[in-house]
Amino acid sequence: MRFAVVVFPGSNCDHDAQYALSSALGQEAELVWHKARDLGGADAVVLPGGFSYGDYLRCGAIARFSPIMTRVREFAAAGGPVIGICNGFQVLLEAGLLPGGMRRNRDLKFICEHVHLRVEATDTPFTRQAAAGQVLRMPIAHGEGNYYADPETLRTLADDRRIVFRYAAPDGSLDERWNVNGSTAAIAGICNRERNVVGLMPHPERACEAAVGSTDGRVVFESAVAALAACAPVAEVT
Repeated sequence: MRFAVVVFPGSNCDHDAQYALSSALGQEAELVWHKARDLGGADAVVLPGGFSYGDYLRCGAIARFSPIMTRVREFAAAGGPVIGICNGFQVLLEAGLLPGGMRRNRDLKFICEHVHLRVEATDTPFTRQAAAGQVLRMPIAHGEGNYYADPETLRTLADDRRIVFRYAAPDGSLDERWNVNGSTAAIAGICNRERNVVGLMPHPERACEAAVGSTDGRVVFESAVAALAACAPVAEVT
């Protein structure tokens, strides 16, 4: 399978994502510059973490206007699997591909540590290989990962089972002490109504080899590979 890893000025997890997909999982992964006009025949798209455009204005606010985002929107509208990780999640929010927004972490500090996530939904291309309630250990590295949305949006997310990951205790229980950044309803990741676009703050690409402390992130990308193998690849919109 072929993954396009979009690179914005300020991306710093692009090579991590490319390495995880190519070296750890044996898939094709190509870096796609933000000024590109097509996705290079990709079967799936990754918006990686970092500080796109220096996070000026708001995290992801400028990246949404990059030329490549036109293709990402079209690819997503055609049913193509898209995942935004950390800053990539923020870009998806700013681009309107996912609802809600991000605030500064509750303690107003940058957080860089491993956290535990509970899998809430297994019917997305990025969670189909996981089990409902499964606890994954992955690192986070962000200063503005405090997800919020208005009450109506939160009700819709809950009613439509669009909350994909929640911050949890190691045993999977929901406890505000483990909600490290203060996200509303302990939300760590969500999906769109069609379920093919997923955003999450933790970094699965940094949890694909035992040497870095966890292999739990592999299930995210292995799920995408399995989802793509189960159906014909979505034709790229050009």
